[in-house]
Amino acid sequence: MRLILVRHGQTPANVGGVIETQFPGPGLTDLGLEQAAAVPEALATESIDSISVSRLVRTHLTAVPLAGARGLAPVEREGLHEIEAGDLEGRTDRVSMHGYLGPLVKWADGDLDAGIPGAYDGHHFYARFDASVAEIAAEGPSTAVIFSHGAAIRAWVGGRAGNIDPHFTVENHLDNTGIAIMDGSPDDGWRLVSWAGEPVDGLVDVLADDPTGDPIE
Repeated sequence: MRLILVRHGQTPANVGGVIETQFPGPGLTDLGLEQAAAVPEALATESIDSISVSRLVRTHLTAVPLAGARGLAPVEREGLHEIEAGDLEGRTDRVSMHGYLGPLVKWADGDLDAGIPGAYDGHHFYARFDASVAEIAAEGPSTAVIFSHGAAIRAWVGGRAGNIDPHFTVENHLDNTGIAIMDGSPDDGWRLVSWAGEPVDGLVDVLADDPTGDPIE
């Protein structure tokens, strides 16, 4: 199956540099709404069978234009929400931001025991996100779209794509409504086909500004 992961549109928290992971979370800015409106065109060539969203409002709002264009009702999945910030929730300073994203690097190194103070470790994150992906796959879609969150998408793709260095998604940013495309299944594993609109090759330099290479068949 094909799995298309889309980061939500811009939020006021994004603009203010606020670590915001709690339910229900902020809505979208005017720019975020414009970004959401552009998603149907960005995915115009994909035959989409299902749309899933996290429990946070910003993914629901981002999914609205695509759901309307395809006549599909988004399904909220319990495990697709952002990585919990714990004691760092609501902070804006650079040290806290590094503390929030730091576990992603450790997870890429294979240390799933690492976690954010007051929150959870990598074992918890992958278990809940994997469970939602497995639930989607069990419903049998050929192509499924997931609207999720920046850190969550980067961590899950980096940990589950078998054709890239796990640090690839740590080194490469994913903008609001950035898209990652994976082919595979929970049983057979996953391959990253494209990241932020660019084709991905398994031998890509993880320190490059943008991933390059031929699309993976």
